[in-house]
Amino acid sequence: MSLKDLAAHLNLSPSTISFVLNDTPGRSIPEATRERIRAAAIEFNYKPNMIARSLLGKPMRSIGILLPVLGEGYHSQVLSGIGDLLMEEGYFYFTVHHRHLESLITEYPALLQARGVDGILAIDTKLTNPLPLPAVLIAGHSTLPDVTNVVLDHAHAARLALRHLYDLGHRKIVFMKGQTVSTDTELRWSATMKVARELGLAIDEHLTIQLAMDSTSPEISYPGIHDLLESKQKFTAILCFNDISAMGSIRALHDYGYHVPDDVSIVGFDDIQSASYHVPSLTTIRQPLKLMGSTAAAALLRRLAHETLPATIEVEPELVVRESSGAPRGGEKSAKKD
Repeated sequence: MSLKDLAAHLNLSPSTISFVLNDTPGRSIPEATRERIRAAAIEFNYKPNMIARSLLGKPMRSIGILLPVLGEGYHSQVLSGIGDLLMEEGYFYFTVHHRHLESLITEYPALLQARGVDGILAIDTKLTNPLPLPAVLIAGHSTLPDVTNVVLDHAHAARLALRHLYDLGHRKIVFMKGQTVSTDTELRWSATMKVARELGLAIDEHLTIQLAMDSTSPEISYPGIHDLLESKQKFTAILCFNDISAMGSIRALHDYGYHVPDDVSIVGFDDIQSASYHVPSLTTIRQPLKLMGSTAAAALLRRLAHETLPATIEVEPELVVRESSGAPRGGEKSAKKD
């Protein structure tokens, strides 16, 4: 329904309806009329036109969102939490992806500002320059002024993951480090190494894998696991950087004739939507991804309302035990069967 149609239905002028729905100050309109207009707008699902709102001098109430890729998994679940909150609050949003290209990460904030956004949300994006607008980062780990970071408690996550494998009896564990482009990589690796030392677990350079491929496909871990299996190193478990790499690891093990968890246990990270439906279902560290998105969006709206926020908002992980982890059976497994 258009503004003109709504005006005809209510037998009021389009300008009166516009004044009410756009909260234009200084207009003497009876409260009963205002209520009638709002009720009709809800009944007919009428929303004020964003461009017309800007021409009236009203803010468009829009947010710019930066993220590395548009796809399934981690980023899409965080984005879903952001979108749900912004829709509830009547905000429009622009989404741009940068593939971790520094030139785009540098250029996009100014381009979004030129398009009238009120603030910026960034997911898994390394920002090094001050931003022109209020901003909240999800897993950005930035020390920029006037920027709030929504982050996971990685120290607790490392304790949950490694303690689970340790208590099952695993001592020869493969440690997987994320890609250098990921903002979580260094913090998660540091936390994992610290907990491993506390538990007395050996950190063998021959049992460490560095993910290199910039992809959201399970293929990211396949080459590393393939090389590890060819090396005939012995291990009983793999602590993966994320659920996607856990899926690639399971496939590589399968192709070499190994079974998960009978021969090798696998622990992932994130708890993406497909983790519980994978075969075997993934034991993983759950990040509350949608909650992280909605928390960041709410924090940005508070910033826009000139509230004071802390530099960091931390959320808690959770261990989710499923089918991919179990006690080692028959001792350490050689990475190549005879």
